[in-house]
Amino acid sequence: MILVTGATGFIGGHLAERLVAQGRAVRCLVRRTSSLASLPSSAIELAEGDLESGAGLDEALRGVDTVIHLAGVTKARTPAAYHLGNAQATANLVRAAADVRRFVHVSSLAAAGPSSPHRPVTEEDEPHPVSHYGRSKLAGEEVVRESALAARAVIVRPPIVYGPRDRDVFQMIRLVSRGWILQIGTAPRLFSFIYVGDLVDGLIAAAVKENAPGHVFFMAHPAPVTWSEFGKAAARLMGRRAHAVAIPEKAAYAVGLCAEWGARVSGAPGILSRDKVTEACGAGWICDPGRALRELGFRACTGLEEGLRRTLAWYKEAGWIKL
Repeated sequence: MILVTGATGFIGGHLAERLVAQGRAVRCLVRRTSSLASLPSSAIELAEGDLESGAGLDEALRGVDTVIHLAGVTKARTPAAYHLGNAQATANLVRAAADVRRFVHVSSLAAAGPSSPHRPVTEEDEPHPVSHYGRSKLAGEEVVRESALAARAVIVRPPIVYGPRDRDVFQMIRLVSRGWILQIGTAPRLFSFIYVGDLVDGLIAAAVKENAPGHVFFMAHPAPVTWSEFGKAAARLMGRRAHAVAIPEKAAYAVGLCAEWGARVSGAPGILSRDKVTEACGAGWICDPGRALRELGFRACTGLEEGLRRTLAWYKEAGWIKL
C-alpha cells in the first residue's frame, strides 16, 4: 500500500492517477475540507488526517509500506506559515511513518538555492536557499535526514513543474496568450523545468528502485531555458505574437509588496510576493539531473514544445484559455 500526501494538488493528482493506472494499491491523505475533484476517488482509498497537527496520521499509515510525501506550502504570508506547512508537517509525518519500508520526500530546487548563470547545482553542493519557502523546504529535508527513516528515505528536488491542471505556470501562459512575456530584469536567466508526467515517473522510480534510499536527486529536463524562450515557445504554439517586457528589480519588489498587502486583506496568499521576487532575481535556477539518470535510470524525456502542446491542449479543453 502506497500513501500519497498532497494528492489533491497538481502533482499529487497526476501521481495518484498514474499509480492507480499501474494497478497499485493507493491511499491518499486528505483533509476534511479537501476538494477531491482531481482524484480518481473510486479507485483509491481516502484517509482523513492533518499533517500540521498530526491528527489521523497513525490510522492513515496502517498497512502502508511506502509513503510519497508531496504535501506542502508553496505560498504563505509569513515565514512561520512556511515552516509549519513544510517542516513541522514533515516532522509529524516522519514520526508516524517510522516503520515504513520507503519514504519519498518531495522537496524543491528552492531548498538548494539558485545556481550560477551557466553551472548547474548538483546534489553535492552546499544548499543556500534565498527565500522563506526554500529555507522551509530545506528544513523539511533536514527533518528526514535526521530521523530514524534516513536510511530508507529518498529526497527529490524538482525545479519548475508544468503540465495539465497546473495553476502557477498557467499565470505566465495566460499573459503570453494576451501578448506579453514578463521577466524581471534584462539579464537572460536560465531555469530548469520538468513536465509533470515525467516527474511522476521519477517519483515512482524513487519509490521502487533498490538503490534509491539515502540519496538526494534532482529531476529535471536536461536542457534549461530562459523565461523568454519558454514564453516564445508558448506563444508560437498558441499562434500569438508576444512582446517581451523587462520589469526592473526594484519595481518588481514594489509590486511584490503590494501583492502582500492585498494578501493580508484577502487572507489568502497569492503567487506574487517579495519572497518570490527574490527567487526570480537569482542568477540562474539550473540543476544537474545526472545522478537520477545514473542511479535510477530516470530521464525526463518530454521536451518543452511537446510538454507545452499537451498543457495548452488541456487548458483549451478546460476553458482556461482560448486558442
